[in-house]
Amino acid sequence: MNHAVLIGRLTRDPEVRYTPETQTAVARFSVAIDRPVRSDGEKQTDFPKVVVFGKQAENCGRFLRKGRLVGVQGRIQTGRYTNKNGDTVYTTEVFANHVEFLDWGKKESNEVKAESVNVPEEFEHMMDEEIPF
Repeated sequence: MNHAVLIGRLTRDPEVRYTPETQTAVARFSVAIDRPVRSDGEKQTDFPKVVVFGKQAENCGRFLRKGRLVGVQGRIQTGRYTNKNGDTVYTTEVFANHVEFLDWGKKESNEVKAESVNVPEEFEHMMDEEIPF
């Protein structure tokens, strides 16, 4: 069984690119995950790389930023390539099939939110306290 479940904070903003053939979105980012503190009191952290595809990759690029907390479910995949010096480089990445946004960062004003999600003009702007439920 190859199943990875991670919770950590982004170490940088996601990088989103599109495949040339199918124009599928591919997002790449890494997360910082603290290990339990050892008996000598030294804190250790892992930085696994995460790869996400499709609409979920676009959403990661649109909504995630450095420092945000995410949950990732997927599989571990290893690979290798030859670098410019002719050396073989081995890689290990988590290919995510689900990314959960656990932290949205600072709350933005309602005007900024409306602009960022392209609310149609015919929708009336309401403040949170005006919502009847």
